[in-house]
Amino acid sequence: MPSKRYQKALEVVDGKKTYPLKDAIGVLAKFPKAKFNETIDLAFRLGVDPKQSDQMVRGTVPLPHGTGKTVRVLVFAKSGAAADAAKAAGAEYVGFEDMIAKCQGGWADFDVAVATPEAMADVRKLGKVLGPRGLMPNPKTGTVTDDTAKAVKEVKAGRVEFKVDKAGNIHVAVGKASFPANQIEENARAVIEAVAKARPNSVKGTYINSCTLSTTMSPPVRLDVREFTTH
Repeated sequence: MPSKRYQKALEVVDGKKTYPLKDAIGVLAKFPKAKFNETIDLAFRLGVDPKQSDQMVRGTVPLPHGTGKTVRVLVFAKSGAAADAAKAAGAEYVGFEDMIAKCQGGWADFDVAVATPEAMADVRKLGKVLGPRGLMPNPKTGTVTDDTAKAVKEVKAGRVEFKVDKAGNIHVAVGKASFPANQIEENARAVIEAVAKARPNSVKGTYINSCTLSTTMSPPVRLDVREFTTH
């Protein structure tokens, strides 16, 4: 049975309607508030077949106003210069063999891992540990780089990664319920545009089947994404 708060929220939103982004954010603001600062999520259902390698949708996008949460960064670096730069940029954990051993022991108390190309040869053996958690450094997402300071700063500033799952869905956090409406809109717009641009050439027919905006505890609000897909 849905909670009273959820049922009240259902009275505010028309489940059959798709809303322009600005209006959808207005609907979210009318939902009964939770006792904590809820995360605002975008969810996409894409018309792709993720089993086909040419229909994989993934990428990164900087959120203009960040995610509203503290991002803990681990940097694998052999050389002193790369390690020092990562520390100076604010990485919580920096190391090489010690950090690899820690991760092999099951430790994963961080949100993003960055590695230098040199360190990657050894970090690869953590694939089975970090891969399933989505924590493996990847050149495509800018987390395998010699410029550790830049990578740490970008991740800390609110660069988010998106990747289609096996069912053809993407979920991305775009802020907190405490954000002003214009910041939520600008963050959400950046993500929708990035996902729309990442459309694989091999996809025929409708690419974004549906897109919804919701808070941690709220029902979804369906978005009208035509303004993003008709260019």
